[in-house]
Amino acid sequence: MTTPWVTDRNAALLTDLYELTMLQAYWAEGMTENAVFSLFVRRLPRGRNFLLACGLDDALHYLERLQFAPEAIDFLREREEFEDEFCDWLAALRFTGDVWAVPEGTPVFANEPLLEVVAPMPEAQLPETYVMNQVQLQTVLASKAARVALAARGRTVVDFGVRRMHGTDAGLKGARAFHVAGLHATSNVLAGEVYGMPIAGTMAHSFVQAFDGEAEAFRAFTRQYPDTVLLVDTYDTLEGVRKVVALARELGDEFRVRAVRLDSGDLAELAFGARKILDEAGLERVEIFASGGLDEWQVAKLVERGAPITGFGVGTRMGVSDDAPYLDIVYKLVEYAGEGRMKLSRGKSLRPGRKQVFRVEEDGRAVKDVIATPEEEHPGRPLLEQVMDGGRRLPAGEVGLEAARARAAEELAKLPNRILALEDADPPYPIEISAALAKATEQLRERVSAKETRTTSSGGWPRS
Repeated sequence: MTTPWVTDRNAALLTDLYELTMLQAYWAEGMTENAVFSLFVRRLPRGRNFLLACGLDDALHYLERLQFAPEAIDFLREREEFEDEFCDWLAALRFTGDVWAVPEGTPVFANEPLLEVVAPMPEAQLPETYVMNQVQLQTVLASKAARVALAARGRTVVDFGVRRMHGTDAGLKGARAFHVAGLHATSNVLAGEVYGMPIAGTMAHSFVQAFDGEAEAFRAFTRQYPDTVLLVDTYDTLEGVRKVVALARELGDEFRVRAVRLDSGDLAELAFGARKILDEAGLERVEIFASGGLDEWQVAKLVERGAPITGFGVGTRMGVSDDAPYLDIVYKLVEYAGEGRMKLSRGKSLRPGRKQVFRVEEDGRAVKDVIATPEEEHPGRPLLEQVMDGGRRLPAGEVGLEAARARAAEELAKLPNRILALEDADPPYPIEISAALAKATEQLRERVSAKETRTTSSGGWPRS
């Protein structure tokens, strides 16, 4: 039985069936000229003033290694949709195109390309499903985590989300996205091994329950891990804190517990109570860590109340981005064979051709973005960089995880305060369309509309 896990060897099959049926039709028609596909989000979700671009590294990894293994080809040959000759051609398919992208950790807004693929039509079409899947997931989660980190105002935030996230891939890639967004550590051990990021954890209620008493459990755990964080709310939170004080008196100079963890109840009131008990016992250095159904709004309220909490464990609501779990993300054809392409569908129209986004800044703060054609020059920084050339990564596509994290911190600091706020920004961040791109869009719209009108009037087929 095949192991149900996505690997480099089977990733080419992680696609929608219609991608492959379209590829066979392109192959049959000889449609192999260069195409441009643009990946962007049509509109920001409610409750988001910005998105934090993430997932590019996995998208490029896929493109670098894109090929159909012999067992994948054998599977497709058994399908009635595919001809043997097409399967032979598909077995030799590799990605040989170019990619321009916004670096990971860059804040982006509606209708701005996150990446653009330029390649022969079949090579550019096939990545749609996988690239959308990876970039959407990680951008959704990085954007949520950035809000949590901003709400914490410099306090430690640890990712506790993996156990309730939507599958193992999300749990692993999510931990990476959270790190890019500024979280300090993850409880996910595999993420620590794969990405080299800090891992952290405390203890579960089950450990305390397994002993005859709470004090005994604390004593046993600190024998193994003297510098630990003790979970104090299994039975009665403040009584649990008092047992930590008793343990400190028992151990004397050997007491090295770093913090107590609150996981239920009125966290602010309990934090004030715990702090009082600890301080009166001379344990000012013992910190208070809080968890339990937290999101950015609850973290912000605890901070605003001045609760003496120095760190937060945030899990489910961040791990599934509960208030905005998906993006209206699309991967659309905008050019083929050197000519712009567009849709006229209501609410889903496109702007043709490759794009560049210029971020205009004043006094070190971003004031607006301009979406333009790549040939234009505008004030501000161009955001899209070439990250692949001829199917191979360029240095701009080799940026590591820590560099992406540093970029996110730097770029978020440049956004206006109203955009960084949890509340909806009023006004939202301004996005302008350059005159040249607007003109090209309108001219193509007129040509496409006129062509389709002629087709309809001729009975459904173009006139010669």
